[in-house]
Amino acid sequence: MPYIALFVAGVFLCNSLPHLIAGLLGMPFPTPFAEPRGKGNSPPVVNFLWGAFNMIVGGGLLIHYPETMGLNAEFAATLCGALATGTLTSYHFGNVRKQQRRQP
Repeated sequence: MPYIALFVAGVFLCNSLPHLIAGLLGMPFPTPFAEPRGKGNSPPVVNFLWGAFNMIVGGGLLIHYPETMGLNAEFAATLCGALATGTLTSYHFGNVRKQQRRQP
């Protein structure tokens, strides 16, 4: 169970970054609360709050399942969660941005 929880912690922590950054920069960015879900832009404050929620959940998982950074299975599980989420969301948001540029 700790490996799954640490993988999910990596997912939440990675997902917090673009939303926190967009919110802090005052930029709209897609969230699950926009229309259409995950494709339409949400206001900066929604992004900041969504990013903060993701960071709190990811951090809470790390507090409950502590790990040591380095070459070990726990850190690898967290890193895999972050890498999987980063890869998938970069493709997803890349496609969203392409579609937004095509629309007048």
